[in-house]
Amino acid sequence: MQTTTVDALKARIDNGEEVNLLDVREDHERADFNIGGRHIPIGKIQSMQFDDIEDWKDKEVIVYCRSGNRSGIASTFLEQAGFKNAVNLTGGMLAWQEKFGK
Repeated sequence: MQTTTVDALKARIDNGEEVNLLDVREDHERADFNIGGRHIPIGKIQSMQFDDIEDWKDKEVIVYCRSGNRSGIASTFLEQAGFKNAVNLTGGMLAWQEKFGK
């Protein structure tokens, strides 16, 4: 599984690079804080319910959650479903908030 850090992702965002972000947290977690992107909770990913991102199959998809655990699982599911470049955000939103705040 490919990974990236919050520092690397923030630099890409700050440079204006278009990145495909996928938040796999629950609704209440996303409502509290998020860095954007599409939202599909992990349960839907595991149930193979991700039609909203089929257009990303051949693109890099950076997957994030609270700590990096669920996004790692989701990245594996996406790879098994044929996504070519699923990338897990190491440390998730906890690392993001620790480093950059809300």
